Amino acid sequence: MSGTAGPGKQNSLISEYSSLLAESVLRHKAWFAEHTARIETALASKVKSEFIANMSHELRTPLNTIIGFAKLLGEHEKRRLKENEIVDYADLIRDAATHLLAIINDILDISKIQSGKYTLDAREVDLDEILQVSLSSFKPAALEVQVRLESHIDPALPAVRGDPAKLRKVFGNLIGNAIRFTPPGGTVSVEARATEQGGATVCVRDTGLGMSSEEIAVALSPFAQVDAGRARWREGTGLGLPIAKALVQLHGGRLDIRSARSRGTEVTVALPSRFEVSGVHDRAGTSNDRNPRSDGILESTRS
Repeated sequence: MSGTAGPGKQNSLISEYSSLLAESVLRHKAWFAEHTARIETALASKVKSEFIANMSHELRTPLNTIIGFAKLLGEHEKRRLKENEIVDYADLIRDAATHLLAIINDILDISKIQSGKYTLDAREVDLDEILQVSLSSFKPAALEVQVRLESHIDPALPAVRGDPAKLRKVFGNLIGNAIRFTPPGGTVSVEARATEQGGATVCVRDTGLGMSSEEIAVALSPFAQVDAGRARWREGTGLGLPIAKALVQLHGGRLDIRSARSRGTEVTVALPSRFEVSGVHDRAGTSNDRNPRSDGILESTRS
């Protein structure tokens, strides 16, 4: 009788152990999922808090300028202002309002991009002209911070298909970032050349602070910032690079970053030939072939 009971008891023990092991695995999976969810929630909350704190500063600074100098102008009867002072105050108010508008536009742009509702007004574009306009607009800023701004543009640079305003925003963000993060005496260079496939490659290179691979991932994430928790050498909203990358992708192109700490940064934009562009639609057509929300805009690539 013991011979027949032995195998049955053994099977029962194996079944019990299997059940316990299965329960243990399930408990571990549930704990791991809960632990991961807590970490993701904490990180999301941290990024949100940092973004709100930074936006509060970025919005208050120009607003305080506008309110302060508007108040001085409003008290002109109490304290007679010189004509040159009035002009200077008006210029400061205009500059602060322009800066404030740029911040609001960036926030609206990234929101539209992430919702998949961003549109392009596509046409044949003279890339050389767009780059020249962008360079000219940043020459005073570069001169003010003592950064040399250079350009090397291929005379045979082909036309591309895209939205002129959006492409100006791309290169404006990249050149502005490069100047912002380059110390006095440094150099920012913009190089553009044609590709063998009929497209164009634009490289914005600086001799600035540079970034580690981890910092590049942070800089390319919307609302995140390198050194967001500490006093930063240069201010910014943290949206310039994510917006630039998303807009390049909407044009069927690619944005890549190469950088190292204390060795500068190189941002390369590759745009396809105007004859092979896919996903860029004419006149307010939304690109469906490349959705920036699922193709890099939320991934973990400085502004």
